[in-house]
Amino acid sequence: MAHYVPPKQGKASQLFDVIVLVVLTVGALFVPLWLGMAGAAKTVAAPVTEPTWEALGQNAAQAAKYEALGYTPESAHDLILARFDYSFSAGALLTMIAVILLYYFLILRFSEMEYREVISEKFGE
Repeated sequence: MAHYVPPKQGKASQLFDVIVLVVLTVGALFVPLWLGMAGAAKTVAAPVTEPTWEALGQNAAQAAKYEALGYTPESAHDLILARFDYSFSAGALLTMIAVILLYYFLILRFSEMEYREVISEKFGE
């Protein structure tokens, strides 16, 4: 039986593959931020009218750390009380499920094609 030798890929193709992967990675990380779908919390649950460290629920050690970073109770108010919004819509959920299923079947199809190609090269038709 002949030893399998995979097809060679040129340097230009390798460079193109790396660029595409970097663009896809950066896109996957930053597009949700640019679209406002991810990132820091946007809503303050219950604003405090007279912010003090005690009213914000901070003990002396926490207050000292905030002050070391240059915060006052007024400037740390939104930072401390901001909460993430975990709400979603049914349409967004269904779209995400469809995208994941499409990706799964696409990878399954490409894997089958590659598998058949390798078997064909190794053992013939």
